[in-house]
Amino acid sequence: MESIALTVNGRPLSLRVDPSRSLLDVLRNEFGLKASHYGCGAGLCGACMVMMDGHAVPACDTPMWSAADKEVVTVEGLGDERALHPVQRAFIEEQAAQCGYCTSGMMIAAVALLRRCPHPTETEMRAGLERNLCRCGTHPRVLRAVARAARDGGGGGDSS
Repeated sequence: MESIALTVNGRPLSLRVDPSRSLLDVLRNEFGLKASHYGCGAGLCGACMVMMDGHAVPACDTPMWSAADKEVVTVEGLGDERALHPVQRAFIEEQAAQCGYCTSGMMIAAVALLRRCPHPTETEMRAGLERNLCRCGTHPRVLRAVARAARDGGGGGDSS
């Protein structure tokens, strides 16, 4: 066990944990952040995607030692019912979720994309989301949601 400090959704946290334990496991089971889902377990499907220091990463295969002293943002940290992040709002307005299993990972990937490329082309949007798999077939609506969020300023770091 090691003491690992990190910031999660703006809150500095520290806990004693096995450093090889996955970030996803700690987020879900120690911090109660359940929006990121376990999918493939190999970092290939995007269901567990979170932002770490502004980059979208799969939390299922990210060991806790690599999250030490980093800033982690889950979909719960983007916004809430009172102040949705533009990406969250756009996903709702474009009905970009079907079953919802991949949705949090898609939103995180979209926010990370819009932070590095505030006005992406369709090709850039497809490339930015290619690590996120969805079996429901909502990709056209997801692309519309990302384009809408870009128009609405979704690349900003706050929830306005």
